[in-house]
Amino acid sequence: MPQTMKYNSKGEKTDEIDLSDDIFDIEINKEVVHQVVTAQLAKVRSGTASTKTRSEVRGGGRKPWRQKGTGRARHGSIRSPLWVGGGITFGPKPRSYNKKVNKKMKKNALKSVLTDKVKNEGVMILDELKMDEIKTQEMVNFLDDLGLKDRKVLILLPGKDKNIYLSARNIPHVKTLVLDGLNTYDLLNNEVILTTEEAVRKIEEVLGK
Repeated sequence: MPQTMKYNSKGEKTDEIDLSDDIFDIEINKEVVHQVVTAQLAKVRSGTASTKTRSEVRGGGRKPWRQKGTGRARHGSIRSPLWVGGGITFGPKPRSYNKKVNKKMKKNALKSVLTDKVKNEGVMILDELKMDEIKTQEMVNFLDDLGLKDRKVLILLPGKDKNIYLSARNIPHVKTLVLDGLNTYDLLNNEVILTTEEAVRKIEEVLGK
């Protein structure tokens, strides 16, 4: 059973807690992680890029010059892709980039990344994580005390917390996420996951089903 340290708000070790084998100590599946992240990034693409084909370009109703006798190449329409201002050949059209990924793959990808983070000391669990007021500087000092000042940090909360969210919003390389929005990309895209034991137990409850 994997174990990790628990810290207080000053970065001091207070206890050692056990983690679930089924979530934080599985065989890492890099292929599934890659597929899930690719699908996640593809889903946020707007897919609105569009160009006009020769049938959509304005003009070109008549032949620009007669077929023979001018010494120039034969042309039937100024809308041809060969002409400046003509249609585009094989240009982009509005489309969906969505890729299908089933729930089992998503869950396996999350477990794989969480396992990797625990093995590489990328998870920091606190006794509690709260702020009495909205203060960005106070959050900066708090992260500094934990030794996370210059690192990419994902603050993972068990539920919505306006004070923490607004205090961390303007700090570079810090992102706040509620458990409902837990995803593989954000876990991978940050060096350290800063969370609480309550959040960890909720993750075990949801992913352990």
